Amino acid sequence: MEGLFIFLQHQTNESGKIVLGDESWNAHDFYGIHHRNWRGSESMKETQHFKEVSFPDSRISTIDVSEIGRKKHHMVALLEIDVTDARAVLKEIRDPKGKRLSFTAWLVKCVGAAVSEYPEAAAFLKSHKSMLVFDDVDVSITVEKEINGYKVPLPLVIRNVTAKSILDIHNEISAAQNQDAKEGTVVLGSGFGMIGLKLFYALPAFLRRWIWKAFLLKPHTAQKLMGSVMLTSVGMIGPLNGWIIPTSIHPLCLAVGGIVKKPGVFKDTIAIREYLMLTALVDHDVIDGAPAARFIARLDVLLKTAYGLDSV
Repeated sequence: MEGLFIFLQHQTNESGKIVLGDESWNAHDFYGIHHRNWRGSESMKETQHFKEVSFPDSRISTIDVSEIGRKKHHMVALLEIDVTDARAVLKEIRDPKGKRLSFTAWLVKCVGAAVSEYPEAAAFLKSHKSMLVFDDVDVSITVEKEINGYKVPLPLVIRNVTAKSILDIHNEISAAQNQDAKEGTVVLGSGFGMIGLKLFYALPAFLRRWIWKAFLLKPHTAQKLMGSVMLTSVGMIGPLNGWIIPTSIHPLCLAVGGIVKKPGVFKDTIAIREYLMLTALVDHDVIDGAPAARFIARLDVLLKTAYGLDSV
């Protein structure tokens, strides 16, 4: 490729020859030099050391979802939300087993409360004239599992989060973390048939994605399979000073980038505060900018005021 790069970058002289420094070649000779160099580089493959690694079947679904999701009309908001007070309370709360209460469980509860006030934020587009708004707020999160020696993020759908306490959601997440995941698992606790999944994965990509669009993403089916809200907390795995911008097929997707300490204004003074870097993707097909902004503003208030933690 270096020879090709030089070929493209240099000019020809009046006789049409390619000039490189003090030397010149006609195009045929130069191509021959480049072609020989390129063919010679093929021998490098004999000395390279590599291994081919098979990924779990769930990766096929991830690829399909990413391809379909990039065509969604999502509005994207990058948020910094002060969660200092909530973090302080969470550090003091323990579940009956002595384990610290999950930050993700509290986030799920806050998201459910905000969506219950602005349900159109998580509505599904039914046709070009209507949308479906479900009474229950079902939130999908990701839980990292080990399958065949590899870490794999698998979705867990938490149903009707507004009717559950933070501790209930925490226990559900803990149970999923302790659940065994086998090859072929797509959604934790879903009970999908292995034979059906194997057949689905064996289909060509265009046919799988047609099935997604024609059947699986219909509002009632989608709500049942994946919920209406996606909350991904990949930023919580390690220190990250920034935002995650995901691709999603959900009408509402929230991505946790990380929590950083930095100076901020608190009660008219400068103090070191903890800020949650949160990305919100809202489907513009079902909600306009103004109501979407009101939903985000409400979520911001719930997170800043440590919503629900006083009753745990």
